[in-house]
Amino acid sequence: MSYESFALVYDQLMADVPYDSWMAFLVEATGDQGYSAKRLLDVGCGTGEWTLKASEYGYDVTGIDLSSSMLAIAREKAEEAGLKVDFLEMNMTDVQGFEPFDRITIFCDSLNYLETEEEVQKTFANMAALLKSGGYFLFDVHSVYKMNHLFIGQSYHDDTGEAAYIWDSFEGEFENSVEHELSFFIEEESGLYRRYDELHKQRTFTAKQYQKWLEEAGFQVKTISADFTMDAPEETSERIFFVCIKP
Repeated sequence: MSYESFALVYDQLMADVPYDSWMAFLVEATGDQGYSAKRLLDVGCGTGEWTLKASEYGYDVTGIDLSSSMLAIAREKAEEAGLKVDFLEMNMTDVQGFEPFDRITIFCDSLNYLETEEEVQKTFANMAALLKSGGYFLFDVHSVYKMNHLFIGQSYHDDTGEAAYIWDSFEGEFENSVEHELSFFIEEESGLYRRYDELHKQRTFTAKQYQKWLEEAGFQVKTISADFTMDAPEETSERIFFVCIKP
């Protein structure tokens, strides 16, 4: 569940992930055009690919994640790029101890790894506590449609030569949840491939339910949109975006 082994090949196999689109969405939603020294907390930062883009843009960034392997790669990237970014191992349901941030992001459906309603509610409360008045909280989640029609019963695969994966998705334990059984193969110096297996569970809720919990946590929900646009979600939208402000 924490991408420990998958961290070894994550960037290779996720080369097509549209990190620039998340950056464009953040800038459009907040109006942070040009250099910005605002403090930003990136939750579920993984290997830091998007986190470092935010740092290059000018944000004063801190990244947190559950995976020590992912964070080790993120720190190495930051050092190689000459960027000053703090990467810390923390759970989004328990994160605390920071000075308030101007911006908080949970991108790339990281929130969907929370399995219970209580974990989502606790995370929203934590984000509200960590945000300055007038600050923005932005996140995205898989839609109910994507969970039930585009994931369940599907199989995905890719082969880069040095690494390959097979990703099978099954109906999860909860309503609107999915279990991803992932097997990937990494070429070693001997020329042989070593196999790794991981199980990842994701769950989503309706936009209406997320909005209710956000408002209970004290947020004003500014927009709910879909698929990297500011357009309202449709029945077949795949990724739902929330832009929230702490009054």
